[in-house]
Amino acid sequence: MKSTFNSDRIAPALSLADLEPGTEGVVVDVAGRDPTSRRLLDLGLIRGTPVRVMRRAPLGDPVVYELRGYRLCLRRSDAARVEMRVESTAGASHPGSRA
Repeated sequence: MKSTFNSDRIAPALSLADLEPGTEGVVVDVAGRDPTSRRLLDLGLIRGTPVRVMRRAPLGDPVVYELRGYRLCLRRSDAARVEMRVESTAGASHPGSRA
């Protein structure tokens, strides 16, 4: 007998830190209610905001994001607080991207 228990799997939640350069997504939530989380909200990372990953520093940290008409540079530890829903991937040929 076949079980359908796991047939409707929900995609695992991604954080802003998990996204690769060239990827676009939409903010779902910001975790925590401490001053750092509040600052992320103040910077415009609120639910429904489209965000594009522009480029990553050579050693992987920090990362430059584009949202609301400006570019924001965040450490991965701060970006990990932002839950995202992926919209599209522009590809690896994006200028300035680092894998």
